[in-house]
Amino acid sequence: MTDTETPEAIRYTADVVALTPDGSVLLIERGWPPYEGAWALPGGHVDFGETSRRAAGRELEEETGVRVDADSLRPIGVWDAPDRDPRGRYVTVAYAAVVPAGTPIVAGDDARTARWWPLDNLPERLAFDHADILRAATAS
Repeated sequence: MTDTETPEAIRYTADVVALTPDGSVLLIERGWPPYEGAWALPGGHVDFGETSRRAAGRELEEETGVRVDADSLRPIGVWDAPDRDPRGRYVTVAYAAVVPAGTPIVAGDDARTARWWPLDNLPERLAFDHADILRAATAS
């Protein structure tokens, strides 16, 4: 880095792919920009002093009412493309959780609504790079 360059601000987030054994995924409808009204995976910022795994579990519960043991979350990978979020540089760690079919959901926090979607009938477009994350989570 030269003296004229400023360090890039990087925001740290966590996302969850919550799946049921019968082939559904839990998505939220975003309540504000970017991608307001689009469907997305539950997730959000990692708080100070928090691990991404704990943040993933917390965000899942805050946005959908679904509670899982954070230790049961399976890491899927890291998504860090510089242009993955129009607000700036966001790096996310994605996790997968398996929950029982029919698990009740209640939209909360920044979710307008939450819904179980069959994996073979997903919304046409997901927010951010969440389609890529979902593909990675469901790859054999």
